[in-house]
Amino acid sequence: MKTDSLTRLLPAKRRPGAVAVRPAAKLRTGSRHQPEQTRQAILDAAVREFAVEGIEGARTQAIARAAGVNNALLYYYFRDKEALYGAVLDHVFTGLKQATDGALNSPLPPGEKVLAYAAAHFDYIAKFPLYPRLAQRCMMGPGRAGSPQVRRIVRTHFAPIFSRLAQVLKEGIAAGEFRPVDAAQFIPSMIAVIVFYFGVLPIFEQITGNDPLSSRSLEARRAAVLDFVSAALFAPRKGARP
Repeated sequence: MKTDSLTRLLPAKRRPGAVAVRPAAKLRTGSRHQPEQTRQAILDAAVREFAVEGIEGARTQAIARAAGVNNALLYYYFRDKEALYGAVLDHVFTGLKQATDGALNSPLPPGEKVLAYAAAHFDYIAKFPLYPRLAQRCMMGPGRAGSPQVRRIVRTHFAPIFSRLAQVLKEGIAAGEFRPVDAAQFIPSMIAVIVFYFGVLPIFEQITGNDPLSSRSLEARRAAVLDFVSAALFAPRKGARP
């Protein structure tokens, strides 16, 4: 029997492509004597709550219950809901930076470097498929565009990655490896191709009749993403047919 993709994102069970969240009961949270475990359990629960409800609809009581802690302990680690929201965003985007740093810092030529970045970004989201939903709510929610949280995330996470990718594009264009693309247009388009799939999982499930988070589906989508990026970016080889 086929199940709804979004529904399957919410439980804490670990499986290929599922949200990597440790069950709170196994962490034995709820005490100040396991600070790292307790803090992580709260963050994991908050990711789900903020991704589904947004910051306006999220309830700290629901987050505390899902994390296996009481409200007082949640506020011991995070002074209020806004502070918890900021910590969740940092958690998500710091993880993305760590996942893609290897590609962007590698000695690979520009073409391989861009594809390695796209692959690493895709693999990170495939492990945590609620993250695009969370990021979209952050950027598109009512009144959030001018919030200090969004400005901080742009400054500390988005802008550095954009600058590094733009430099790689510049090097690839200069070497004749890339078409003369506009970084301001190409980079958001590439990222959209990577993350859009995970933002509409239930729709893809209904269209295809397949589990969009199965290993087979993810492998096919990953290959399609890299093929699309290559076709959009690489300059035609000399003598190749148009």
